[in-house]
Amino acid sequence: MSRERIIVGPLSAVDHTVDKAGVSHLVTLINGETLVETPTGISRHNHLRLSMNDISAPQPGLIPPHEDHVAELIEFTAGWDKAGPIMVHCWAGISRSTAAAFIMLCTLNPKSNEEHIAQQIRAASPTATPNQRLVRLADAFLKRKGRMISAIDSIGRGQMAFEADVFALPTKLPAKT
Repeated sequence: MSRERIIVGPLSAVDHTVDKAGVSHLVTLINGETLVETPTGISRHNHLRLSMNDISAPQPGLIPPHEDHVAELIEFTAGWDKAGPIMVHCWAGISRSTAAAFIMLCTLNPKSNEEHIAQQIRAASPTATPNQRLVRLADAFLKRKGRMISAIDSIGRGQMAFEADVFALPTKLPAKT
């Protein structure tokens, strides 16, 4: 299986997936109170931790995704050496992590159609419901002119679940058609 892939899943699957898939880089999008250790086999420098709550609008006492989170994610993605797969996770593998995977794929494929990328995520995960705020911020940062937001809207809300199954996405996608 290709090393150039993004693996998405819940916190509960991180250690097993990192070991089984030979993951070299890890992105954690979770609240600041949940301590996530860097798994054995991954350098601490290859583990990006983004502390945020899974919300789409500010709420008292919670940390919404913000521009700095998106900038760090895009920088980390651009610096990924592809020596092994990169895994992205949140608590359930449904919202923050699928938004991050979408952002990462848009970053790695600047000439690809956003709707095609969103459809790849939906085909891989019936539960994927990308966090709207993260996508909105990335759309502005990547200058996608609302196309990322429209693409996520086009796939709709995923099936309800407590936790998603782990899934993988190829990183090389076709240019816009």
